[in-house]
Amino acid sequence: MASKSQDYYSLLGIERNATPEDIKRAYFEAAQKLHPDKNTAAGETELFLGVQQAYEILAHPKRRALYDATLPPEEKTVLPYSHKVIFSRPNLVNLYEPQMLYVILELEAPAEARQSPAPPLNVCIVIDRSTSMQGEKMDIVKAAAIQVLRNLRPQDILSVVTFSDRAEVIIPASYYQERTRLEAKIQMIQPSGATEIFQGLELGAKEVMRSVDSKRVNHIILLTDGQTYGDEQQCLALASKLAERGVGISGMGIGKEWNDIFLDVLATRTGGSSAYMAQPQDIKRLLLEKFNALAQTYADDISLNLAAVDGVELSYAFRLQPDPAPILLESPLRLGTILQDASTQVIFEYIIHPKAVKSNSLIIMDGSLKVSIASQPMPVPVLRVRYGRPVSDVPEADPPPPQIVQALSRLMLYRMQERARKEIDSGHLENATRHLKTLASNLLAQGERSLAQTILLEVDHLQKQNRLSAEGIKKMKYGTRSLVIAPPKKE
Repeated sequence: MASKSQDYYSLLGIERNATPEDIKRAYFEAAQKLHPDKNTAAGETELFLGVQQAYEILAHPKRRALYDATLPPEEKTVLPYSHKVIFSRPNLVNLYEPQMLYVILELEAPAEARQSPAPPLNVCIVIDRSTSMQGEKMDIVKAAAIQVLRNLRPQDILSVVTFSDRAEVIIPASYYQERTRLEAKIQMIQPSGATEIFQGLELGAKEVMRSVDSKRVNHIILLTDGQTYGDEQQCLALASKLAERGVGISGMGIGKEWNDIFLDVLATRTGGSSAYMAQPQDIKRLLLEKFNALAQTYADDISLNLAAVDGVELSYAFRLQPDPAPILLESPLRLGTILQDASTQVIFEYIIHPKAVKSNSLIIMDGSLKVSIASQPMPVPVLRVRYGRPVSDVPEADPPPPQIVQALSRLMLYRMQERARKEIDSGHLENATRHLKTLASNLLAQGERSLAQTILLEVDHLQKQNRLSAEGIKKMKYGTRSLVIAPPKKE
């Protein structure tokens, strides 16, 4: 049983002003992680009993009030990760027009985490086996899945699901010893049927949920070469439910016929990302890279809850690293993961409206950051996020920090192709053409000749066909996205 001096709020990883809903949610998550049926490690049963006692006190208003009266002043929380915030400008200006402000949030694992064992995996590979996958694509997918199987550590759990217009479990979620037999089952996969992603995603989710554990990295890797029709909303609803349980999704599109917008939203709804496999030869490399990244995870679920601030509009968010991807502006914001050997950086674009700058200072970000670390037996304390800028009548002369300048210069290229696609969707083809020509010029100036040439070919296609090609869309999108983390070459 927890001692009388135990801080029940810290035990549940919540703030002292937590709502009853926050308390209930934190208790459920901690109980899931520490339940004696799942854990036999020394001391974890005592922790579970402490969590129960914390909930019994804090969930009861009168008991909570009495307990709060006994607490000493709150001390600064020591977090198992570092964090810092960088603003594009030192102050805001009292203007009668909107002004832009950029903020980078950087999170990093402690140095000792690089030498620590990574948490075990619970991963399902969901493979499109529709008729269009036959031939070289399917052969390479099978070879890549077999290589993943061979690379598994004894503590890892892997499952494999295939789908077309129906889904099938090829390898159920479990630890594996007799890998030769399992490799044979993968080799027997044969393409047939149409593409219905929900069939595969739902069955893959069931396999992951059989072994879901907050002490593991729980993830689904979806590989497809086609578009799904009519079940997109079911897929997105399932992704939202999986995100709530700490299960991520990575989407990998093969060739040119899949829907990049859908796959992007599906993955980023869980804090994941999508990837483009232009050639079958890319499949093995990218799948193994994804698996290696999962095996280097330190924190596998970062979510940011932000309260609305009058006159402050969050207009855009993008994860700069480790795997560049847009952040959906939904509550909570799913920021992705923290790797053992690389920081996580997210840039936020704010529009500050005139009515917000009428006082001497303005809070820009007001909320809480929640990080889940599989290797930590107890919930990680929530970080209170409350950052602002002073307001003055004249702007400061200091230039933006180099990190902001570098991030925006790299992100600018990706956003140009985003704007071009929006202009095409709105029927403004001349504006789209102008954006694409500007993008090509910038890429040429930075030494990215091949990508610039691709975009100029798309300009020609747009002028002749009033649309972009399916292949060109993906080359532009994922080509410019890759430059966010790998700065363009200089002439």
